[in-house]
Amino acid sequence: MLLNYFSLPIRVYYQDTDAGGVVYHSNYLNFMERARYEWLRELGFNANALIDDHKVLFMVRSIEIGYFKPSVLDDLLHVTVAVREMGRSRITLFQEVLRSHVKLVSATIHVVCVGAETLKPVSIPAPLREKIGKSV
Repeated sequence: MLLNYFSLPIRVYYQDTDAGGVVYHSNYLNFMERARYEWLRELGFNANALIDDHKVLFMVRSIEIGYFKPSVLDDLLHVTVAVREMGRSRITLFQEVLRSHVKLVSATIHVVCVGAETLKPVSIPAPLREKIGKSV
């Protein structure tokens, strides 16, 4: 079951491509991180508020990624975020990069909520947990 589906449009710029004009593989990770930040903002939690108000931040624990088709300069992509599973201090996210509903890249990303000062796992703040737990 996927919760809190979110999609962010991203245009491919020259800086995102390699010498052949194709999006460089690691830039998809940047696109996905940008989408995760905007997803949190959409839920009402920006990164600074998480640190300042809740004293937490999220760190990537692991990523499993698959590349299926390339994208090129000026493509309009849609980068999605959906919650697959949520534990006490961890969230498993499923993300895709799409062009006109065609899957280019997909990834399963495990993030862990950690204390901003200790960088050790802590519980996901209750207000955020409640927002994430509501199916969209």
